[in-house]
Amino acid sequence: MLKQKLKEHHVILASGSPRRQQFFKDLDIDFSIQLKTVEERYPKELKAAEITDFLADLKSKAFTDLQQKDLLITSDTIVWLEGTALGKPKDAKEAFDMLKRLSGKKHEVITSVSIKSTSFQKIINDSTTVNFKELTDEEIHYYINNYKPYDKAGAYGIQEWIGFIGIESIEGSYFNVVGLPVHKLYEELMKLT
Repeated sequence: MLKQKLKEHHVILASGSPRRQQFFKDLDIDFSIQLKTVEERYPKELKAAEITDFLADLKSKAFTDLQQKDLLITSDTIVWLEGTALGKPKDAKEAFDMLKRLSGKKHEVITSVSIKSTSFQKIINDSTTVNFKELTDEEIHYYINNYKPYDKAGAYGIQEWIGFIGIESIEGSYFNVVGLPVHKLYEELMKLT
């Protein structure tokens, strides 16, 4: 259905995330992957979804040569905990510190998506509340050592071991926590003419 809707477009997914790429395959979208290096910095005064909206837009600006049929999709996800954005951990210590902070608390996972062509741009976002149980240091070390979550905001993947044993509840879209608010993206793409 979506494939037919997008047949006049060349969909470009600007993401190295295997999870986002799998979502596009599962949605039956014909797409190519193009990556550009972007320094992901944002103004300090931005909060929550303002950060992910800014970064999704920043990533789209790296593509200065879009063609008439191109439809560029860029995205960014953060974990928002107690007024602080947690991005991807640089190393095992930072991953441990992030998971220790998330332990026993609720946090928001916020993902923004930019849909851009030569004639328009739309940025959408979604937020999901995730409730972690109290994690032991042993559980955190086991997860980091075995799953190496350095490419994941907040140092965890809900679809991995830590999600199985550590997440007590979520409010909102599960897929948004994995890395893409698929239901919202689908609705926006279906509106295209």
